[in-house]
Amino acid sequence: MATEAEPEYQITKRQLRRVAFSSLIGTAMEWYDYFLYGLFAALVFNELFFPSFDPVAGTMLAFLSFGVGFIARPIGAVLFGHLGDRIGRKKTLIITILVIGMSTGLIGLLPTYAVIGAAAPILLATLRFIQGLSLGGEWGGAVLMAVEHAPVKQRSFYGAMPQYGSPVGTVTSSGVIALVTLLPDDQFMAWGWRLPFLVSFILLGIALYLRLRVEETPVFRQASKTDTAKRIPLVELFRHSGTRVLIVIVMSLFASGGFFLMTVYAVNYGENVLNIAASTLLLATMIGAVLEAAGIYIGGNLADRFHPWKVVAWSGVASFALTFVVVWLLASGDPVLAVCGIALGIGMLGVPYGPLGTLLSQLFGTRYRYSGVAVSYNISGMVGGFVPSIALALAASLNGSVWALGVLLGIIMLMAAVGAFFAGAALNRRPELAAGE
Repeated sequence: MATEAEPEYQITKRQLRRVAFSSLIGTAMEWYDYFLYGLFAALVFNELFFPSFDPVAGTMLAFLSFGVGFIARPIGAVLFGHLGDRIGRKKTLIITILVIGMSTGLIGLLPTYAVIGAAAPILLATLRFIQGLSLGGEWGGAVLMAVEHAPVKQRSFYGAMPQYGSPVGTVTSSGVIALVTLLPDDQFMAWGWRLPFLVSFILLGIALYLRLRVEETPVFRQASKTDTAKRIPLVELFRHSGTRVLIVIVMSLFASGGFFLMTVYAVNYGENVLNIAASTLLLATMIGAVLEAAGIYIGGNLADRFHPWKVVAWSGVASFALTFVVVWLLASGDPVLAVCGIALGIGMLGVPYGPLGTLLSQLFGTRYRYSGVAVSYNISGMVGGFVPSIALALAASLNGSVWALGVLLGIIMLMAAVGAFFAGAALNRRPELAAGE
């Protein structure tokens, strides 16, 4: 089998930057959507879409509609993974970005319960499900677009570009939300909440323009010439790489479970237990996003010098040790120290997150790589979506102790380290995978 170590044409720096930015903006839209929907599910969706229930039940239903997106992601991963392996990375990513942008923007145009009754929450949940489907194929494709275009010695640096979407999406959504919440309450409830969702149409235009201007990856083009058999990528994936799928699910849990633990659960703990103002906690997540971006940069660069699996493994070990510092800062009860704890907890996830996409792309063969990355990562993401709920249940059994967060975060980071060591062992047994075969 021919290797992919060298692309079949020399991509220019300008083209490579265009590929990198187009990959970043798609994942930025993904995280922008997640923060946006999650916050508005807590703030206004109970009143706007579930007003016939009492406030607590309405909020629970709003959060359930949020969870629908997590359930849809593995389904979308199967669908778009198949397309990405059969028709190409570029065409599939154009579809995913169109679906993400349109479904998010349409939420901002939805009539509320007061206008169309029970159809309103049904339409809301439907759009959320469609978002989840498209997001299931977005990150994996964005990673492959960057990695498969990049020079061999800079694959981790460029493979980290989609990961910057997390801090960029966090900061952007936080900033937009901060602006619209300055409106008077009646205006915010009447139309102000719609504006952040409508911004997605603008982001869609930018992302679509960029993705139409990039070329298909040289790796996929070469593979499509030499491998003409009509295989089913998902079947090939589990036939040849079922164990590596399990490794990725375990290893990648920190990217969703750890992140939501430090944003959703830690922020909830800070507000309800430590009585810290919501605006202060929002600042903590923004500082954490900046630290995370710095960590992604460091992780991506280190992975090109050493190896992606080594960076993920040892930074997972280091993050496990830092978990005790995070817990101590939160347990202090001091607002300033608690903010530092939340920011540190978010920031430390950046170093292993940076090279994660490159590592995942190395674990799967070309003919089923999109399916392998998308399916394994999104199954892990679906599990991670339930981590804040698990933390709440654990905290109840521990009388509200902050160690509920500490125990779960520590376990998740150890899983990342152990999974990365197993990934390294798999690559050492089959070095042609690391070379891109």
